[in-house]
Amino acid sequence: MSKKRARRRKKRLPEDLVEVEITALSSEGRGIAHVDERTVFVDQALTGERVCFKYTRLTKSIAEGCAIEVLEASGSRVEPKCPAFKMCGGCSLQHMSSSAQIELKQDMLLDQLKHHGVRPDEVLEPLLGPEYGYRHKARLGVRYVHKKEKVLVGFRERHSSFITETERCEVLHPSVGEIIGEIAECISQLEQKRSIPQIEVAVGDDQTVLVFRHLEILPESDRKQLSDFCQSHSLVCYLQAGKPDALELLYPAQVAPLFYELPEEEVKIEFQPSDFTQVNPEINRRMVSNAIDYLALSEEDTVLDLFSGLGNFSLAMARRCSKVTAVEGSLAMVKKARDNALLNNIDNAEFIYADLYSDEVLRSPWIKQKFDKILLDPPRSGAAEILPALKKMKVKKIVYVSCHPATLARDAEVLVNTLGYRLSRAGIMDMFPHTGHVESIAVFEI
Repeated sequence: MSKKRARRRKKRLPEDLVEVEITALSSEGRGIAHVDERTVFVDQALTGERVCFKYTRLTKSIAEGCAIEVLEASGSRVEPKCPAFKMCGGCSLQHMSSSAQIELKQDMLLDQLKHHGVRPDEVLEPLLGPEYGYRHKARLGVRYVHKKEKVLVGFRERHSSFITETERCEVLHPSVGEIIGEIAECISQLEQKRSIPQIEVAVGDDQTVLVFRHLEILPESDRKQLSDFCQSHSLVCYLQAGKPDALELLYPAQVAPLFYELPEEEVKIEFQPSDFTQVNPEINRRMVSNAIDYLALSEEDTVLDLFSGLGNFSLAMARRCSKVTAVEGSLAMVKKARDNALLNNIDNAEFIYADLYSDEVLRSPWIKQKFDKILLDPPRSGAAEILPALKKMKVKKIVYVSCHPATLARDAEVLVNTLGYRLSRAGIMDMFPHTGHVESIAVFEI
C-alpha cells in the first residue's frame, strides 16, 4: 500500500470531548485518567480534577489527550503566566502552583528510589531558585509560514514539529525572552528568511549570544540586518553554516568569550555557545557549593570526577583538596576544561579523555589510582557501566548529581545493594521550573 493511501486509511481521532476524573499524575506531570479500561494521559490536567479533554493520540496501546475545559479545579491549579502555555512545548507545568510542582518532583525521585528498594536516610530540602527568566541556554526553532506570511520563532508546539506562535517567552532570560516577536520580525525581513531553521541562545554572566544557523549563503543585506538588530539590542551575533563550533562572528567585530563564575569557589569558566552548560546559573552555583559541602573535602583528599565536562565541579573541588582527576567522554570538552584550569591558575586538576561507557575504561591507568571521594554527574543514561570499577576503589563518599531520577534510582540500587554503600541523603534541585524535568543530588557513604 502506498504511503498516500495509508494516510487516507489512518483512523481519525474522536472529535467529541470526553469527561473524566484525573486520578494521578504521570512522571511528566500529565493527568492520568481511565476511559473504556484504557489509561489516558491528559496534558494540562491535575490530580483530583474533573475535565473535558480531546484526544491528541489514540492507538491500541497509547491514549493521549489535552484538557479543553476544567469542570472541577484542583486547589493546586494557577493561571499560567505565559499566554502561549497551552500550545508551547517549552513548559508543561505552568498551570500548577510552584509548591505543588516541587512536591511532584520530590515524590517522583522518592518513588523511583523506593521502586528499586532504596531509601535515603535524609530527604534534603529542595534547592529552589528563580521561577521565570532562569533559562540561560536554549535552542529556538525558526520557520517561515507561507500561509501566515510570517516568521515564527520559539519552542515547538507540544507533541508537534510546528513552532509556537508567541511574542515572548517567560522562562528564557529577559534579554531574549522579552524580544521573541522582534527577533521573528527581523528574520521576516531577510531575503533568505526561509534558510534559517534555528537560533542557539547562550547567556553568560555579562553578555547574551545569538547564533543564527543558516542553510544558504546570506547576502550582505541580510548580514547587515542581523548585525544592526543585535547591535540595537546589545546582543552578540554569530552565524553558523556548518558544525556547531564553526562560528562566524558577525557583531561586534571583537568579543570576549562567554563565561560564568562560581564566586564561592573563585572559579571562572569560559565556554562556547554550543557547549553544554547548566541552563540555570543560580541553581548551578548553589549545586556546586552543596556538592562540595556534601563531599566534606579536606586538603589531603584526592577526588575522582566522572563525566566532568568543562570542569564545572572539578575546578571548584580543586580549590578545596589535594588533587582532582577529571574524566570526560568528549575530547573537545576535555581540552576546554584544561584551558579553564589554566585560566584559573589551577594546577592540581588532571583532565582525561575516556569513553565511560566502554569496557576499555576498566583497563585505564587512572582507574587503578587511589581516590578518597568521587563526584558523578552523568547524562540521562546514568552511570551503570562505570559502577563495577568503583567496587575496588572503596572510596568513603560518592556524590551523584542526576538529571533523570529513573537512572539514578537504578544506579543507587547497585551502589547500595551490591557495592555496600548507604544512601545518606537525597533531594531535588529545581533546575527547570514549570517542566517535568527533575534534577537531583544523592550522597552515598560507606
